[in-house]
Parts: sequence; structure tokens; C-alpha cells
Amino acid sequence: MVRVLFTSTAGRGHLQPLLPLIDAFEAVGHEVLTVAPRSLGPTLVEREVNHRLGLDPPEEESERLWSLFPTLPRSAASALVEREWFAQLCLRALLPAVKSAVSEWGPDLVVRESCEYAGAVVADQLGVAHAQVGISTAAAESSVLHQLVTPDLERSSPGLSARIHEAPYLTTFPASLDPSPYPTTLRYRTLSTKTPKPLPDWWDGAASPLVYCTFGTVATGEERPTELLRSAVSSLRGLDVRILVTTGVKMLPQEFGDTPENVHVESWVDQADVFEHASLVLCHGGSGTTFGALSCGVPLVLLPMFADQSTNANVVRSVGAGLVVAEGNYSADANVDQMKARMTEVRDAVLEILDNASYREAAAAVGEEMKNQCSPTALVERLTQ
Repeated sequence: MVRVLFTSTAGRGHLQPLLPLIDAFEAVGHEVLTVAPRSLGPTLVEREVNHRLGLDPPEEESERLWSLFPTLPRSAASALVEREWFAQLCLRALLPAVKSAVSEWGPDLVVRESCEYAGAVVADQLGVAHAQVGISTAAAESSVLHQLVTPDLERSSPGLSARIHEAPYLTTFPASLDPSPYPTTLRYRTLSTKTPKPLPDWWDGAASPLVYCTFGTVATGEERPTELLRSAVSSLRGLDVRILVTTGVKMLPQEFGDTPENVHVESWVDQADVFEHASLVLCHGGSGTTFGALSCGVPLVLLPMFADQSTNANVVRSVGAGLVVAEGNYSADANVDQMKARMTEVRDAVLEILDNASYREAAAAVGEEMKNQCSPTALVERLTQ
């Protein structure tokens, strides 16, 4: 039996890739503890994850940073978030809780999502083995590590960046879409062993194709992305489709506004259940939604706004598994403005994918590759040998 400490920054999209591994370690009898910011507390309680809570970054500093983010060019916005947010504010906030957990609990292994650096710093300083779980493509993760955050990490633990690069890199992304520069890259599948549940009959018995529209759990907490999601849904008015919209936990469904009868709005629905029934997904290109859809063979229409969304969108387009409405190469605000002016193209993209089986076939091929990756249990065996 080994003890494994997991560490995560805030946000479901950062915690989600860790959950199958937490479950897998526990299923074979290992001890698991997760350290995360207080804002993730309700999610960890809901999932019955053994955990300790640390601090979130100071509110004033957070508000300053995120007020700048939508207006900055893509490269400057990435540098702001990766360095100031993750490698400085988040690291400093969570560091005391991680230090305490490692000192008192004595893990044999630390597994961190790639944006959480306190786990790497403490493990490296105390000589504990560590691994990272990718939440973006491996090339993007490596670029952030070597080109953006190395100076911050080196101040905490000289040589840490090189040791992170050499440590196991764990990812659910398939090799055909995600070639990795990390020397020890371990790929695993996260397909649920639970049978997907049928969706409630929100459309009074209609059986037309289901279009799932979501901008994840973060973007729809902001005004401009929510405007874009409303516009995208409105652009599909009159099509013979069923539309399911999820708004995220920061917005009540009734706050989304008036919608046609074929549109149903929920705060959250288990994606595994939705993907089982969806004909296509319309989203912003976030990693969780994008690769989750592909793992189930569902094609996508993508409207990338910020972060790694443009990279993910281009990967999907490159294999013919979806269409990209705009490149997303500007500031988040400018990207939203550009895409709001191109709603006709959103409608056309949805119709193209519904009418052309090649997109679903391409997505299914990616999904088959992901299904053939090793199970989380097999990955646990590899890590604990």
C-alpha cells in the first residue's frame, strides 16, 4: 500500500482529470488525500474525496488579474494567467496546506494537475516522487513549463523545471492528436464504467438530433462569453434539432433568458449521459468538453475564446472531427466580438456536421483510440511499481 497526495487548483476543469486516478488508487487499496483551495470544498465533499483545504489567492489580487485578462492579446493573456495566477498567486496560496500535508501525512507520491505547482515544489524539496496530469495538450503544457513559469519555479527549487519534465506525464489525450515531448508519457482512458443514463424527456417526445451547447463551468460565469453562448443558441432557431444548454454553476437556468421550445437549459448535466445521445457538441474548445466528446465519438463545432481553446480547436479540425468558426487568436473580448458577427457560420457548421457523416466517423476513430489506452487501474500499477 502506498500513500498518494493529489493537488489541484480551483475549478472543476482542473480537478476533473484527477478524479479517475483518485478512484483507481482507492479501488486497489491505496491511501489517498487531496489538497485543494477552499473554493473546491463543496465539489470534494460531493464526490466524497478525502481532502484538506488550503487558501484561494487573495480576492483583491484575483480581481485585478481577471479584470485585465479579457482585454489582453492572446500571448500576453497566457503569460498573465500562467505566471501571475498559477505560478505565483495560486502557488503561494496553496503552499502552506501542501507543506503541512506532506510533512504530517507522509505521501509516497504526489500527483498534481499541471497548473498546480505547490505540490511539485514541496515534493521536490522533500525528496518525494511526483507526477503531473495534463489538462491541455502536451506541447502546450511543455511550452508553458519551459517558456513561461521556469523563472518562478527555479526561485522555489533550483532545477525543478527539468525534474518536472523528466517526471511521469499522465494524460487522457490520444497520441495521434497529442504527440508528447515528455520522455515518460503515460496515456490512460477515463471512460466511465457506469451505464449512461437516458436524458429526461425535456422535448416532449421529439427524436430530432441533439445539439449540446456548453462553454464549460468557468466561461459562462462571465458576461461576454454568456452573450456569445446566447447568440450561438439563437442562431440555431428554426432548425429541426433538440438543443441542450448547460450554463455552469454560476448561472441559474432561468437567467439564461427566453428560448424556443426545442431548447432546454440546465446548470449542469453529467457529460457522459449527454455524449451518449448527442449528435454534435457546440462548445468553446475547453479540454474537458472537447476530448470528452471525442472519447465518445461525437463531432464538434468550436468557438475558441482564450487559453488552450484555439489549440484544441485546431487539433479537432486537423483530423476532420469538427469545424472551427473563428481562430481565437486575439484577446478574449475581441474573439467574442468576432464570433458574434459570424453567427451565420455557426448555423452553417451545425448543418454541415449533421448532414455529413465524415465528421462523426473521424470523431469515432479518435474515440476508439482513446478507448484502447490503458485503464486507470493499469496506470496505478505502473506508477506504484
